[in-house]
Amino acid sequence: MRRTRRGGTPDRGQVALEYIGFIPILLFVALCGIQLGWVGYVHQQAQTAARTAARVEARKPGAGEAAGAAAVKASLGARVVVSKTADAVTATATIDVKSIIPGLGLDPATATAVMPNDDPKGP
Repeated sequence: MRRTRRGGTPDRGQVALEYIGFIPILLFVALCGIQLGWVGYVHQQAQTAARTAARVEARKPGAGEAAGAAAVKASLGARVVVSKTADAVTATATIDVKSIIPGLGLDPATATAVMPNDDPKGP
């Protein structure tokens, strides 16, 4: 093995350079994990908003959309639409999924819930 003037080996510092080259890959993998968790969370919140809206609308007509939007964080910007028939109440909640990875376009989270119509007056 060849030694340098100071007594070290000539490949000294190679591990540091390899580590610096690997850091962007590690950061990208971490961001992908965080993004995946965020997508799951937003989909779960959309389902919560839809279920709440359908349940409230079935019991108190006209209050479902507001209740569905209030069931999740206001910063998510949930949009809730309720439709009724004589037998059922259907609520659809849509929430835009924000991306933390540049250039990644994601479809909005959409969830639908159906509850029996408890209103004796019908639609």
